[in-house]
Amino acid sequence: MGDDERRPMPLPLVWSDAALDLFEQIASLQIPAYAVGGAVRDAWLRLPLKDLDLATPDDGLRLARRIANALGGAYYPLDTERSVGRAIVELPQGKLVIDVARFRGDGLTADLVDRDFTINAMAVDLLDDPQRLIDPMGGAEDARVRLLRQCKPGAIADDPVRALRAVRQSVQLGFRIEPTTLAAVRAQASRLENVSPERARDEFFRLLALPKAAAALKVADVLGLLKIILPEAQHLHERNTWQRALTMIERLGDVYLTISPRRTDETAARFSLGMIVMGLDRYRQQVQVHLDEGWADDRSHLALLTFAILLLHAVPPDAADKRAALMPLSNRERDRLNLILRYFAEDQPQDDLSVLGLHRYWRRLGAAGIDVVILELAGYLADKGLEIDQDDWIRRIERARTRLEAYFDHYVEVVEPPVLVDGGALMKALSLKPGPIVGRLLEAIREAQVIGTVTTADDALAFARKHLESPQD
Repeated sequence: MGDDERRPMPLPLVWSDAALDLFEQIASLQIPAYAVGGAVRDAWLRLPLKDLDLATPDDGLRLARRIANALGGAYYPLDTERSVGRAIVELPQGKLVIDVARFRGDGLTADLVDRDFTINAMAVDLLDDPQRLIDPMGGAEDARVRLLRQCKPGAIADDPVRALRAVRQSVQLGFRIEPTTLAAVRAQASRLENVSPERARDEFFRLLALPKAAAALKVADVLGLLKIILPEAQHLHERNTWQRALTMIERLGDVYLTISPRRTDETAARFSLGMIVMGLDRYRQQVQVHLDEGWADDRSHLALLTFAILLLHAVPPDAADKRAALMPLSNRERDRLNLILRYFAEDQPQDDLSVLGLHRYWRRLGAAGIDVVILELAGYLADKGLEIDQDDWIRRIERARTRLEAYFDHYVEVVEPPVLVDGGALMKALSLKPGPIVGRLLEAIREAQVIGTVTTADDALAFARKHLESPQD
């Protein structure tokens, strides 16, 4: 089929008014541009526009820059060799990422045929009617019957990371993988080792961020993908912890949904989740902000917590840090994982809700303490299943609420009281030399502030002097 041929749709593509306005503004630049990939697929499936990929016979860098300039957005060159640029613009529903690339081959059809799956090989011409579909691979019909099919026999072999993408998109969209494509996914699993760690990591973390990540992990495991991307996964089966990890990931999804803006009345109808609503809703907005925290390269916080669950069940903390480094994750992500995993690996006085116990909890974990609260709830639900003890669950919700209250409502009093004396003043007043003792004294002063026995700088110095004179265990 030639570039100019069109297949009419039995139903129109569904674009939001904001998307249509955006298309008009891009078309006004009078540079040939085609919306391709996920945006077109989602318009066919009646899903909202999340991001936008454009293909052009022109220079992708130049068009991306012109879009950013025309819409008052930001411009970033992504790949100068392949002429790929990015514009980030503000729409009424928030920021939209627009990636613009020069055609992969000789014309639009060649570009579409060279893509991964037929449902991602549809396009619309922004200089034409955005309801008119260009569909050389029959993606619309595959989407209608909810089938994921590779565009050509060698599509997955050409780029083995597409094997992971096939699993992710099939679960994300509720599609069945076509048998020949499924065989190609299985056959190419081992070649994931040849993909750059960064590309494999990013696709894996997109999978981990799915609401049904546990289902996707099951499929990835059966097809031989998981043991390649996460070799430690074999320990999950050896330790018989695989099912518990999957169940905890499912319950994490439940807790996440209960806290997220996607929660419905039906979500809270279950006793276990309804109690989270009743007990923790006061802090729902703050926890949402925390969970919406983005990591490097747009990796989501939910994906990081899901990854933490896998590591928690597969390996000890030291080995987990090695895997996080090999993935590779950023230092900030590794630090967060280490705090979470070491906490769960050690015996913790979980019921110490005294002001000093709360102080020590938050001083040790920082923001990771919120993650621990969420993961403890998910872990309890995973272990109890349908046999949940209502009174015990209420007590655990109350413990979570008390911890969050200390962090969000009483941070200055409980977590980080104001500094009364610093290390320099302490060394000068007590004739101390720099060393670990100074840090220990400052921590002891801080704890004394939390329990109210030290309130002034003079109190702090007197306390430190007496502390030095007391015999130490």
